[in-house]
Amino acid sequence: MAAEKLRDLSQPIDVPLLDATVAAFYGTGSKEQRTAADQILRELQNNPDMWLQVMHILQNTQNLNTKFFALQVLEGVIKYRWNALPVEQRDGMKNFISDVIVQLSRNEASFRTERLYVNKLNIILVQILKHEWPARWRNFIPDLVSAAKTSETICENCMAILKLLSEEVFDFSRGEMTQLKIKELKQSLNSEFQLIHELCLFVLSVSQRTELIRATLSTLHAFLSWIPLGYIFESPLLETLLKFFTMQAYRNLTLQCLTEVASLQFGNFYDAQYVKMYNIFMVQLQSILPPTTNIPEAYAHGSSDEQAFIQNLALFFTLFFKVHIRILESTQENISALLLGLEYLINISYVDDTEVFKVCLDYWNTLVSELFQPHRSLENSAAAATNMMGSQVSLMPPGMVDGLGPQLLQRRQLYAGPVSKLRMLMICRMAKPEEVLIVEDENGNIVRETMKDSDVLVQYKIMRETLIYLSHLDHDDTEKQMLGKLSKQLSGKDWTWNNLNTLCWAIGSISGSMGEEQENRFLVMVIRDLLNLCEITKGKDNKAVIASNIMYVVGQYPRFLRAHWKFLKTVVNKLFEFMHETHPGVQDMACDTFLKIVQKCRRKFVITQVGENEPFVSELLSGLSTTIADLEPHQIHTFYESVGSMIQAESDSQKRDEYLQRLMVLPNQKWMEIIGQARQNADFLKDQDVIRTVLNVLQTNTSVASSLGTYFLPQITLIFLDMLNVYRMYSELISKSIAEGTPFTSRTSYVKLLRSVKRETLKLIETFLDKAEDQPQIGKQFVPPMMDPVLGDYARNVPDARESEVLSLFATIINKYKASMIEDIPHIFEAVFQCTLEMITKNFEDYPEHRLKFFSLLRAIATHCFPALICLSSQQLKFVMDSIIWAFRHTERNIAETGLNLLLEMLNKFQASEFCNQFYRTYFLTIEQEIFAVLTDTFHKPGFKLHVLVLQHLLCLAESGALTEPLWDAATNSYPYPSNGAFVREYTIKLLSTSFPNMTAAEVTQFVNGLFESTNDLSTFKTHIRDFLIQSKEFSAQDNKDLYAEEAAAQRERERQRMLSIPGLIAPVELQDEMVDS
Repeated sequence: MAAEKLRDLSQPIDVPLLDATVAAFYGTGSKEQRTAADQILRELQNNPDMWLQVMHILQNTQNLNTKFFALQVLEGVIKYRWNALPVEQRDGMKNFISDVIVQLSRNEASFRTERLYVNKLNIILVQILKHEWPARWRNFIPDLVSAAKTSETICENCMAILKLLSEEVFDFSRGEMTQLKIKELKQSLNSEFQLIHELCLFVLSVSQRTELIRATLSTLHAFLSWIPLGYIFESPLLETLLKFFTMQAYRNLTLQCLTEVASLQFGNFYDAQYVKMYNIFMVQLQSILPPTTNIPEAYAHGSSDEQAFIQNLALFFTLFFKVHIRILESTQENISALLLGLEYLINISYVDDTEVFKVCLDYWNTLVSELFQPHRSLENSAAAATNMMGSQVSLMPPGMVDGLGPQLLQRRQLYAGPVSKLRMLMICRMAKPEEVLIVEDENGNIVRETMKDSDVLVQYKIMRETLIYLSHLDHDDTEKQMLGKLSKQLSGKDWTWNNLNTLCWAIGSISGSMGEEQENRFLVMVIRDLLNLCEITKGKDNKAVIASNIMYVVGQYPRFLRAHWKFLKTVVNKLFEFMHETHPGVQDMACDTFLKIVQKCRRKFVITQVGENEPFVSELLSGLSTTIADLEPHQIHTFYESVGSMIQAESDSQKRDEYLQRLMVLPNQKWMEIIGQARQNADFLKDQDVIRTVLNVLQTNTSVASSLGTYFLPQITLIFLDMLNVYRMYSELISKSIAEGTPFTSRTSYVKLLRSVKRETLKLIETFLDKAEDQPQIGKQFVPPMMDPVLGDYARNVPDARESEVLSLFATIINKYKASMIEDIPHIFEAVFQCTLEMITKNFEDYPEHRLKFFSLLRAIATHCFPALICLSSQQLKFVMDSIIWAFRHTERNIAETGLNLLLEMLNKFQASEFCNQFYRTYFLTIEQEIFAVLTDTFHKPGFKLHVLVLQHLLCLAESGALTEPLWDAATNSYPYPSNGAFVREYTIKLLSTSFPNMTAAEVTQFVNGLFESTNDLSTFKTHIRDFLIQSKEFSAQDNKDLYAEEAAAQRERERQRMLSIPGLIAPVELQDEMVDS
């Protein structure tokens, strides 16, 4: 009954009843009451007439939750329907909200008690302003300023409204409003700023009220980034701010304002004011925080306000220096203040707080790259001159020293002191690299890392880059500081786990930045000291820390190891020693480092070195069983992959096959034993321990195949047919278990184990075929025998027993052997197509792996065996197209992307074929409709780039005249269109008008015409669509970065090219083997 009464909105709503319903929703009553209340409130919220009750509710309720409910209803109307409301309703609501705000903020008592409510009303007012101001509410700012002068509390609230308005227009507008609207609001704010400026200065000079001054400073802070500069530098504003800086209550807010001023970038017109501001600031700062203060300690024991002050100080210095450091360098009297500021910043950088350190680090990275970059351009021009002339001819302008201009040398000398301190800072605070697996837990124990900390990895990358620049600026100082710190570790004077870790991480991170001779000398000393340290230090934990550091450092310097066989051999033998060390993480790291070193130095292991009787690989194979005796299975697999990598470097095929055979002795013995037993009694294979052994043998084979590629042929030939028999047998076992068992049988550990063997078999074949060189005879040897045991088996199995890896294996085969697979496509289709589609089209959730791999297989077929698709019946082609549409409708990002890429492939292929007209007549309109559906759905934002490409393809095709038959159905549509382009234009306008009833016909027509005009210019086409999505209100109030993803990717590629041009910035270990040993 009560619900019916509330639903009847033809008369004023019963507010006490609404209060009771809201209270039931938020209350502690029964679950049924809450559900019923939720149902009623949702219905009310969705009722288009509900907003007309908002004034009545707000005037008659005292309940804050009810007020918020009413304002939520109003907010929805303002966002999506405001412009469609009659003028008198808009004006009535606008005046009502303004009046309530003024009434509540008129006196201190109501303003404080109703603070939350007033804040929400302010937000509503700003939402209205975004529609009404400036065109329909011209005098808003003058009205606001005059209201502010009537009382201090109203003034305080006006400041809050102005701050919200500034944030809405300047900070949160991207993706919320169209570019045109943003521009209009910015111009209005700028032109009316004088009144706001006068009000702020008036308050700061006259008011004694702390809250009001704080609100004003906070509002100023929001405005300073965009206001016309004269208001800052040609008014008393800066002096006023500096005056407030000395007062404890306003220190942090003022510092934030000064930081905002410091970050402004424009010409050198106001340089003198900046210098003056900086100098006054430094004098005041020294009285607040004397230079001798131990800042890290003060921070650790400080109050939250004092800590915030240090954080703000870091921001002020870093932003001021980033933009204005050059003007401080230019005169002698400012240099001492500048160096003092840098000294403060270095001390702040030692504060034990990640956020503070990130701010400082970001600036140090900028400063040292600036000091280093000109050095490079001059170096490069000198090198270019050498190359052109064939010999070094002095092409340097007079006054150049060592290829550097006197200005640059002076600049480096000026910063030599701070930069040297900076090196020590980076060494002491170096972040942990990804390769290090051994960490200290919160109880002070040394354990294996269980989860990567992505924040630390990002920090490591920036620190590494900074340290590389610092090393380039002065290799000798870098070396001296690192070796000095290392000798203190040895003497025990400075020995702690953390000190040794950060030092070794720093040493590893500058790999590639020194000249080869200096690097060799430096490393000989480092490795010798670390090995000594390992010998003299007692205690398992201590040894584990040192071991992890030795492994990290040697893994970073492949160039050094290649040049020094004795060191390389010592290091590898040390790694073998660590492989017997059962301390958590040590064995893993030893195996990973071994793999990394082998990949970079593989040739060194297969040639007989001076003083040796045989190649190292042969010696290693003789002692193989002892070396791996203490390793876990997954570590053994890594070890086998490493040895496979060595064998791959052997050019003599006879030796290579002999090494491979010796390497595989242990797994092959096990395999032969099992197969021998199985021949006598097949049930032997059903034992769980036997299944585990089979799995382990296959995994070992996969590891070796991944590093050996084509040369793995003799080994896989040996086990291939037996392996397929085991596959078939296990598959039948699985199907039988699932068919006879309960619905949960497929999840039992036994069935999972059997499936692991099947998957590993498929993975082994896929790895081998993928890595093998493109030799058709390998395909002919391995593909036909798999047709029945693998493909036929897939078709025969129950859905739960089908392995998705079958689909990826055949995708790999088609990508590898391309058109030569055309005659096999009908078999593949027959086996996997219908049955997989039935599995994945029931819903969007089941069989996620099959979905992705199925579309990857289709894409491989469309790319390399397109003629086979044309031979499909129209019913089968319809299945293919339906499944592609199904794919890109998927909310799982990688499935949707695979579907869209496949669609583009199909569209291009069909356009070039003789079936172009037939295909597009059937599918053009369906595809267009479906693409618009996902393009305007916020769940599909990540696919934006591909949606745009498909649309562009369709519209270009319609306009180009490549389609010679009409796209419309002449039987049902009697109107003869002049061309397909005209028809598609009209069809698109109709489609969008029905989809977006909130947009006028003129807006839709304008958008569609704009699309057709920009089909040949992708970037205009894309911007046009972005603006439409925001205008249609589907994409507002959300994070729209996915719409700009492509631009971000191009920026990343430019950054990589820059890093490649500086020695050491991309670690030698990460470079593709350009420097493989010869």
